[in-house]
Amino acid sequence: MGFEVHRRLSRADAITLCNAVVGFAAGVVAFTDLHLAARLLLLSVIIDALDGITARNGNSSEVGPLLDSITDVLSFGVTPSLFVYVVLQSGYDVTPATDPGLFVATAVVASLYAVFSVLRTAFYTTYFDGAEERPGMPNSLGAILLATAYLAGVTNPLAIAVGAAVLAVAQVSPFDYPKPGVKTVGPMGAVLFVAVVAPRAFGRAGPRAMLVIAALFFALGPRYYWAD
Repeated sequence: MGFEVHRRLSRADAITLCNAVVGFAAGVVAFTDLHLAARLLLLSVIIDALDGITARNGNSSEVGPLLDSITDVLSFGVTPSLFVYVVLQSGYDVTPATDPGLFVATAVVASLYAVFSVLRTAFYTTYFDGAEERPGMPNSLGAILLATAYLAGVTNPLAIAVGAAVLAVAQVSPFDYPKPGVKTVGPMGAVLFVAVVAPRAFGRAGPRAMLVIAALFFALGPRYYWAD
């Protein structure tokens, strides 16, 4: 029988795989163009939302949830860590040859986001299967915050490193983060789209607006947000 890939994958799964491609591309591009990498990272978030909408409309498969989790770790766990690493490496001009100790420290700090993303995904998949239980900050929210902060002009390596470390630990926090409702996803998607296609327009209005929205959801979502 074999894998029968063409029969076991749905349209939602195809969108999920597109997310993996864009997320991987963002990680590769980060080494040469951080600005473009941040835009691709936000594009991955948009694709991830489309994937969820398609799956909820009945076009899902048995392998879909696992495929989505693996892709999320790649696009919203590993890629943000690579992004942070390049920000630190370029900001402090660190290489294994010039300063091995600082290079290792930089790599460790940058890896925290990926490590906690893997940990949250493993715990969430194993211990929480109810729609009402969503402990820890979603890694996609952290990816939005890191990418929009950079596009909004927050490029200081220390600020990025501290922010990434806080967001890394927030992924395993005890707070339940709600899934944004339909009425929220539309406007947020529109702002994200502007941040991707025209990040410098109107004084960086797109990424700055999305940064404020994401920061408010990060700080207040577990207590005050209600899904529609």
